[in-house]
Amino acid sequence: MLLLLPPSETKRDGGHESRALSLESLRFPELLRERAAVLSAVKRLSRNLGEASAALGLSASQRFEIERNRALSTSPVMPAIDRYTGVLYDGVEAHSLAVQERQWVIDHVLVNSALFGLVGAGDEIPAYRLSHNTRLATPAGQPLGLKGHWRGALGSVLAAMPGLLLDLRSESYAALGPLPQRDDAVYLRVVSQGPNGQKKALTHFNKKGKGLFLRSLAEAGIDHHSVDSLLEWAAISGVELRRGAPGELELTV
Repeated sequence: MLLLLPPSETKRDGGHESRALSLESLRFPELLRERAAVLSAVKRLSRNLGEASAALGLSASQRFEIERNRALSTSPVMPAIDRYTGVLYDGVEAHSLAVQERQWVIDHVLVNSALFGLVGAGDEIPAYRLSHNTRLATPAGQPLGLKGHWRGALGSVLAAMPGLLLDLRSESYAALGPLPQRDDAVYLRVVSQGPNGQKKALTHFNKKGKGLFLRSLAEAGIDHHSVDSLLEWAAISGVELRRGAPGELELTV
């Protein structure tokens, strides 16, 4: 079982001062060429403060993000599950997990980064700023669209993964690497149920629901090999999880 998470725009500062980014050490080394291309493009963009601010959508108070991007190869690193912050990651609270629960997360969780593609939860990465729709350029000045850049490579990696794939990514990040078309590759949709029984999709609060759901899975420590196994666990664990539209599971929070 593997779970796919979106990244977060916000990142925690700091990390291991004695270590720096090593693209070769990240999970899925077959993505090395794509990672190196995006990394170089981000560094080139960061040379020009005005262009970088515009491309990244930064205000004057956020220009420290450009300094982060300039130092990608030398700044401290920490595991991805600790680097990302925000509502989803606050729901997981990885720092408070027991040792075996945290190991479950490292073994079973991937993050779909615009900069690095798919990385493992335990992969050590620096703080950075890059969104799925940021406009980059090649050394020759040609547009480097991140969706086109990542889609084929990430799609191939995901298609080669055996077993259950559960997609917790936002739709914009899911577009960077589409799930394979098979019964055990499903998208998780978070909904709420009103007093009249009517369900509606959540926006901001779906992130918290996903984070708490992931934490519950880590605490249970089960490696589910099928959708049926996951649904059986949910039924006895008080988690409102059921089949939704084709290719989807529906989590009610």
